[in-house]
Amino acid sequence: MAARVEIDEDNETNKGSMWVLDQKLDQPMDEEAGRLRNMYREKKFSSLLLLRFAFQSLGVVYGDLGTSPLYVFYNTFPHGIDDPEDIIGALSLIIYSLTLIPLLKYVFIVCRANDSGQGGTFALYSLLCRHAKVITIPNQHRTDEELTTYSRSTFHEKSFAAKTKRWLEHQTFRKNALLMLVLVGTCMVIGDGILTPAISVLSASGGIKVDHPHMSNGVVVLVAVVILVGLFSLQHYGTDRVGWLFAPIVLLWFLLIGGIGMLNIWKYDSSVLKAFSPVYIYRYFRRGGRDGWTSLGGTEALFADLAHFPVSAIQIAFTVVVFPCLLLAYSGQAAYLMNHQDHVVDAFYRSIPGAAQLVEGLGSGAWPYRGLRSDPSDSIYWPVFIVATAAAIVASQATISATFSIIKQALALGCFPRVKVVHTSKKFLGQIYIPDINWILMILCIAVTAGFKNQSQIGNAYGTAVVIVMLATTLLMTLIMILVWRCHWILVLIFTALSLVVECTYFSAVLFKVDQGGWVPLVIAAAFLVIMYVWHYGTVKRYEFEMHSKVSMAWILGLGPSLGLVRVPGIGLVYTELASGVPHIFSHFITNLPAIHSVVVFVCVKYLPVYTVPEEERFLVKRIGPKNFHMFRCVARYGYKDLHKKDENFEKKLFDSLFLFVRLEAMMEGCSDSDEYSLYGQQTLQSTDGLLNNNGNSTSSNQDLTMSSVDSIVPVKSPLHVNSTVMSSSQMSSHTETDELEFLNSCRDAGVVHILGNTVVRASRGSKFYKKIAIDYIYAFLRKICRENSVIFNVPHESLLNVGQIFYV
Repeated sequence: MAARVEIDEDNETNKGSMWVLDQKLDQPMDEEAGRLRNMYREKKFSSLLLLRFAFQSLGVVYGDLGTSPLYVFYNTFPHGIDDPEDIIGALSLIIYSLTLIPLLKYVFIVCRANDSGQGGTFALYSLLCRHAKVITIPNQHRTDEELTTYSRSTFHEKSFAAKTKRWLEHQTFRKNALLMLVLVGTCMVIGDGILTPAISVLSASGGIKVDHPHMSNGVVVLVAVVILVGLFSLQHYGTDRVGWLFAPIVLLWFLLIGGIGMLNIWKYDSSVLKAFSPVYIYRYFRRGGRDGWTSLGGTEALFADLAHFPVSAIQIAFTVVVFPCLLLAYSGQAAYLMNHQDHVVDAFYRSIPGAAQLVEGLGSGAWPYRGLRSDPSDSIYWPVFIVATAAAIVASQATISATFSIIKQALALGCFPRVKVVHTSKKFLGQIYIPDINWILMILCIAVTAGFKNQSQIGNAYGTAVVIVMLATTLLMTLIMILVWRCHWILVLIFTALSLVVECTYFSAVLFKVDQGGWVPLVIAAAFLVIMYVWHYGTVKRYEFEMHSKVSMAWILGLGPSLGLVRVPGIGLVYTELASGVPHIFSHFITNLPAIHSVVVFVCVKYLPVYTVPEEERFLVKRIGPKNFHMFRCVARYGYKDLHKKDENFEKKLFDSLFLFVRLEAMMEGCSDSDEYSLYGQQTLQSTDGLLNNNGNSTSSNQDLTMSSVDSIVPVKSPLHVNSTVMSSSQMSSHTETDELEFLNSCRDAGVVHILGNTVVRASRGSKFYKKIAIDYIYAFLRKICRENSVIFNVPHESLLNVGQIFYV
């Protein structure tokens, strides 16, 4: 069965004559949200524990940045070195790039803008959505702001922050522009997840040619592809089982490159240390002209993943280990290149003590003849090669895991098609695996590696992705500083201006390299951007359709207790995106079928711009209409890091909440107005044990609960004893309560049917051609290949009932 509904996207919601009555009969759940204040405050760690976190963060956060010495100098001088002074200039550029961008901007500023420990563009976006009404799907209510994890700050109406907030909220175009900025940054991070494994593994594998200088480049590419296939094939095991190896490997890697760099500075040319003077950057640009300018695209940047580590641990790890070791590594390579300018292609491996002599001997065929200055056994080349390969794998693993996480965030906020998300760790909520995305990343990564076959063009592509992510982060950080931190506009201006001066310089550099590999992330990002934006557009239109076509409660009440139909035994769970009102699929269902279940529960599963919703605050339940209608509403709220599959028995928890609500509602009957007023937010039940009937059910949490006069369940932190008024009220209504609980149990035993709307979206006849392509082809294709809601909700096939609808936008 299908209903054809056409709506005009330019018209606002019409508030008919029944609007006021509908509002009175079905008020949104104003008081159901609970408060567990101070539970999620940032913890203070001991010094020993903080050092442990700093050590562990090396393997998760800094693997990507740590492998950059493998390829930065080659990407900076892909056509060779003409003047030794260029080496000093490039080193000076690298030193100040590391100081200004990763150290000052990211580690000490951007990392502090995390969303309760969560980093990334969507985490910044969720912060902005909580401080301004910029979210494009208006499915939130003010009670959501009472969640424990829904932290937000307030500001004076005449402040600069308030003016900025009103400016953002004033026009839909600005909200969409902000979303587009977030999506562009997200797509570039996905491109990073493709390019980092390619360039890191290919650069590490290139070290084989030091031992076999006549080996063809195709063999190196083949080795890199084999490593990549193995890496992506092991993703389904998760990082938890092998993650304990990451930090030691990366720490050993940093110590090795730092020690080698220090040795090379002493051995070859200590004069490279004058690169710490920024004057050489100016000379480098003046002498190099356009070539010197475009070499900027080879320098690294950091986009920290803060999933499991406090900010202070990240800062300690970078300032104590990462930053000094990288400076020594780059300076050592520069010192080596001052004496061996023709070795820029394999600058890292050639600069390993003994490796240069090894290459010269093998290339001339002299070894093992007498007179060769260095035996291969005296070289530390092979140990460094093994550690470099392992570090490249760790760096690749970190970016792949970050890609999974950011796609999960996009999925939760309605910006990505529904895909299978597998939770790979019982200890860490953030460790997930997305099979479909994993194989897509593997195919694209192998295509990039085999297609370019050299580090230079992949480096150009990688530089483009990194610079665009940096620009997106800067613009988002500007809004964060205004709306969240409430900084003075002068500080905001200084931060934004300094960041844009550096990053726009980098951006202008990578523009010259678009035709030399820089187009790759642009194409990848464009493809993902189309998918994400079209899916989000379709999601918004579906929600607008639900809002426009929802049924008035007055119409439902006019049908009477039987709803004008035969009420058959059982419970019908009607899934809807609306947190208030009766969805159109319900009216469509009862119009086409002559029967409806004895109990109807409208289930709304929605994601909020918070990283998690505590389980004790997840389910909100209220009654719709009179008791003899047996109609309820249940809203299940999730954060962008929560996994729906983690609720092993969603249906059971839903019914536990429903039964508990009935008990509490019955206890409120018979109380006077003054008693009810005094109970709100103050009187609590000491325990939820025994609140349910003897059906063996128990609540999903033993958190204490507060009753209010508006059919609310409000978790509180500290339990208080129940006064005698509540107990007497409970005794007065025990008979009615028992009858309804028995009725609900009998209906559940009779069977539970899940009613889902199968909405088909079509472009209207008068739509522009690009809209028809987006809706009728791209969105329809994505809907066809993505996971069904019934699979996500774990609905048994025999209990599923789809209600078809068609609407035109």
